[in-house]
Amino acid sequence: MPKIFVKGSSKAIEYLPGQNLLQILHDNDIFIENPCNGKGSCGKCKVKITEGSLGKIPEAEQEFLSESEIKEGVRLSCLIHPESDLVIETLHKEREHKILTTGYMPEFNLSPSISKKLFEIEKPSLENQISFEDAILKSLSLDEVDFDVLKMIEPFDGVATAIFDKDKVIAIEKGNTLDNIYGLAIDIGTTTVAADLVDMNSGKAILSSSDINPQKKFGLDVLTRITYALENEEQAVKNLQHEIVNLINKMTFEMCMSANISKEHIYEVSVAANTTMLHFLLGIKSNSIGKSPYAPAFVKSKYIKASSIGININSNGKLYCLPGVSSYIGSDIVAGAFVAKLHDRKDNILFIDIGTNGEIVLASKGKLLSCSCAAGPALEGMNISCGMRAATGAIEDMVIDKEQVRLSVIGEQQPIGICGSGILAALRELLKTGIVKKDGSFIKKEKLAEDDYRQKYIRLNGKKREFMIEDKAQALYITQSDIRQIQLAKGAILSGFYALLNKSGISINELDKVVIAGQFGSHLSVDSLTGTGILPKEVESKITYVGNSSKTGAYMALMSDDIKKDLEKIAKTIDYMELGASDGYERLFADCLLF
Repeated sequence: MPKIFVKGSSKAIEYLPGQNLLQILHDNDIFIENPCNGKGSCGKCKVKITEGSLGKIPEAEQEFLSESEIKEGVRLSCLIHPESDLVIETLHKEREHKILTTGYMPEFNLSPSISKKLFEIEKPSLENQISFEDAILKSLSLDEVDFDVLKMIEPFDGVATAIFDKDKVIAIEKGNTLDNIYGLAIDIGTTTVAADLVDMNSGKAILSSSDINPQKKFGLDVLTRITYALENEEQAVKNLQHEIVNLINKMTFEMCMSANISKEHIYEVSVAANTTMLHFLLGIKSNSIGKSPYAPAFVKSKYIKASSIGININSNGKLYCLPGVSSYIGSDIVAGAFVAKLHDRKDNILFIDIGTNGEIVLASKGKLLSCSCAAGPALEGMNISCGMRAATGAIEDMVIDKEQVRLSVIGEQQPIGICGSGILAALRELLKTGIVKKDGSFIKKEKLAEDDYRQKYIRLNGKKREFMIEDKAQALYITQSDIRQIQLAKGAILSGFYALLNKSGISINELDKVVIAGQFGSHLSVDSLTGTGILPKEVESKITYVGNSSKTGAYMALMSDDIKKDLEKIAKTIDYMELGASDGYERLFADCLLF
């Protein structure tokens, strides 16, 4: 069998000819960035062939490769099917990512579902051969104790601690363990996962952990992962669940080790996520979300044994999944709406979580109306020529003046790419300087005066115009195609914004506040949001940020049984508006494409 050798690895990968290189590498745990999940449409899965032959490069692949890359042996791994021995070099390097773990926390009363009670188990004797079960029932004044509780522990007598889920015993522990009662609050995003280890006695988050969602190997956005699930049926459900559960267990183990606590003292996990991520977590098919009429398998909250899906906490510990509204308005948005107190407001407030989807909720006249806008991955640096995630080496802000392009780079290193906040900052500056016109096209270089400072920033690549950020060994630039990708995302979000206002019968001047939530939104300045037209100029002074409201909502649900009930009530009151089915939306979207 032919072999593939990866530079920097001693591993020789044997493979069957006929598979594409991307699949071969992923099957052997070698990650290659591939936002489109191997469909040949993003151009990100580049590798360098240093030894071996693959034949002529087809036109579909040439479209994504520069002349210099072709000369160096760079190829798209999803579009090549090797048949002989190869030596390759992966070009993508995993870097430290900025992940938002904090957010605004409203005041609330702590009343968690989980509690502990100290009691004493009677010692049996020859005269009184009381069973372990009856001794527990007698001491706690209960009618029954769950069989699973009895299975967990050898019979003993003396001081014991009962762990209650509301009024039901879920565990019995030897001795006094009243001080040891912990829970996990988790936000599962499409791109990132953030978790808190919480002392449920005090309500204090003692440790936080965050990581990239490992489901990225199946696509960087929700729809790509759903497509993967549709094409791979049972295998996909298992693979997607396995990846996220393994990450949760890894994060839990690491936090427990750092805090010197036992995972057996974690009794509840509370999770907020979009609807698709919850389907993947619970091992439920998401196929119906990806095709008309886009009906999910479930949106109601779920309260199950954590061990039933493989989460390693106390054997009888619970998993609570917050409720959602629809396929594209998930429990993360319900959590955000609750944190922003949309249900309690008399004024007009618009809540928006900006990411690969733009989820929006409008509170007006005591009613909650929502929609979801397919922004795509461009706003997170994907499907952009020099795009990358918000990691070390990414450009996150820039200013264009007559002398130079001044850059702000994550980690204060040499720039290697541009992330979502950076591409929006660039677009803001390109519009401000007139390099990009209101219709999204680049100004023609030949129409500029010879002494116009903008001349040096525009490069012709054949007939295509590009904005040069840096023209060094590793050139960084923005293409017309990149602008169009951002333009589509901007049109989607802004049209959703106006569609909700129109449906609710309020004008933009009647809007009192705009609340920005989420990982990506927290890194966007007000002038980037309004300067690129993602949000209208009229709301510039009304914008506030609440951070990771999804994890905050998960934490509040963990720490209050009343809030669990409130979240479920609110989810039922949020109406969903399908933008594509609303009158005049196509015209509205077209108008919103203009800068």
